[in-house]
Amino acid sequence: MRLEKCFFCSSTVYPGHGVMFVRNDCKTFRFCRSKCHRAFKMKRNPRKVRWTKAFRKAAGKDMAVDTTYEFERRRQVPVKYDRELWSKTLRAMKRIAEIRQKREAQHIKNRLKIGLELEDKSAVREVRQNIDLIVAPIARETSQYQRVVQLAENRESQQMMSD
Repeated sequence: MRLEKCFFCSSTVYPGHGVMFVRNDCKTFRFCRSKCHRAFKMKRNPRKVRWTKAFRKAAGKDMAVDTTYEFERRRQVPVKYDRELWSKTLRAMKRIAEIRQKREAQHIKNRLKIGLELEDKSAVREVRQNIDLIVAPIARETSQYQRVVQLAENRESQQMMSD
């Protein structure tokens, strides 16, 4: 049973599913569903269509370069059957899957870390802007509060100059 890749979205096309388009120069294109076939006929670029794997890789949302992907390549040279080779191959496939999962998890963690840092910065900025809502009216009159406000303003101006 041969599993093909969709030419447009790169998902798997199972036998008996999808559409196969053959161009005049005998190049074949397999599509998983009519949505991909229609988008191909409309000459859309898969890297610009947000739901495709090509877009996710181009935008840095999925790992694009990793050594574990080299094992997925198709090899056209037939290999003589060897029981030991098959058992080693199966063990290697399991190990490669484990490694890939760890690397993808780390990639996702790194992507989420950037968002958390931005969230923290925006929260601090919002607190600085609306500090008068947090501090009691009596505390505003004290000299210590005024000193804190001046320090915060100085820090903000220094950060703007450094950026």
